[in-house]
Amino acid sequence: MQRGWHLVENVDEVSSPALLIYPERVRENVRRMISTVKGDVARLRPHIKTHKLPELIALQMEQGITRFKCATIAEAEMLAGVGAPDVLLGYQPVGPNVGRLVELIRKFPKTSFSTVADNAQSICEISAAMKSAGLEAGAGPGDRARSVLDLFLDIDCGMRRTGVAPGPQAVELYRRIANSIGIKAAGLHAYDGHIHERDPAERVSKCEAAFGPVLELRVELERQGLAVPRIVAGGTPTFPFHAARGRDIDCSPGTCVLWDFGYSSQFADLDFLHAAVLLTRVVSKPAANRLCLDLGHKAVASENPHPRVHLLEIPNAKFVMHSEEHLVIETDQAERFQIGAPIYGVPWHICPTVALHSEAVAVMDGKAKERWSIAARARRLTI
Repeated sequence: MQRGWHLVENVDEVSSPALLIYPERVRENVRRMISTVKGDVARLRPHIKTHKLPELIALQMEQGITRFKCATIAEAEMLAGVGAPDVLLGYQPVGPNVGRLVELIRKFPKTSFSTVADNAQSICEISAAMKSAGLEAGAGPGDRARSVLDLFLDIDCGMRRTGVAPGPQAVELYRRIANSIGIKAAGLHAYDGHIHERDPAERVSKCEAAFGPVLELRVELERQGLAVPRIVAGGTPTFPFHAARGRDIDCSPGTCVLWDFGYSSQFADLDFLHAAVLLTRVVSKPAANRLCLDLGHKAVASENPHPRVHLLEIPNAKFVMHSEEHLVIETDQAERFQIGAPIYGVPWHICPTVALHSEAVAVMDGKAKERWSIAARARRLTI
């Protein structure tokens, strides 16, 4: 880790706790993503749940990325609002979210939307909603490409969270999609978030074992005359493995846009830069070897055990107490830090950490220069 890259010259102008974003490091991470797919940006579908920022969508589009993946209707609306051409809602819509997705399609005709489903009920509900809205295939002259919603069959490749296992049931569900009004069978969606071995050899072995049945399913579907245009596969830990596959496999890394300490400490083979840092300050010194920081549960993701943040100035700090607004650490370097002293930390898990902040401070040329609203942390924008 390059020493000093994170320091903010005008830090006295930034209240803490704060989320800092370093756009030039983000740009470099995007360049490395593109390099991983050997420049074929059409194969990239970055997941934007990590950052939820319009500014970072624009930054990626500047480098030629046109396809994106998201998890919420609000994220999808944000993407369409900044002109993203292709948006996959990678979270099966249920309840009112089916209608909200249809409204998105109506409001943003220049964006091609798609989503996923793993059961007959959802397939029927999505198809019925499209038909009810008058968006079924052939709704008007020349409208087919615009009006039909691409639907990926969500495949369980081992995570046991969502999806249908590859096999006869998956074939029947895919056939149902292909024969339904208002939706079009777009391919398969296979997220392997359960694969996170530190050893790259072990990780690639598990990835291949999990993805093999997905490829076999595609062969069977095509044998039965069902087109499988694309497969959307993986996240960040398996990104390079899926990137080495054919051109009809889309890759959906997300965390690598900002990176975090959890992934950088687990996956030494993935070469990305930390581009997001938390700014905290010493608010009290309750003992000679203790510092209390303003970095509570409400400022850094706390679903994991400590270390929840890697403090760059105190890498060996011991975490002894964490509550809503406070983080108490022990260190033999406590005397170095006065009340109000700034300390910088890389969060262990960046995605939920971003969602805790209403804005991010953009650091450019070593200075805090802009404040970016984290628009899609909301569950609802206008739809």
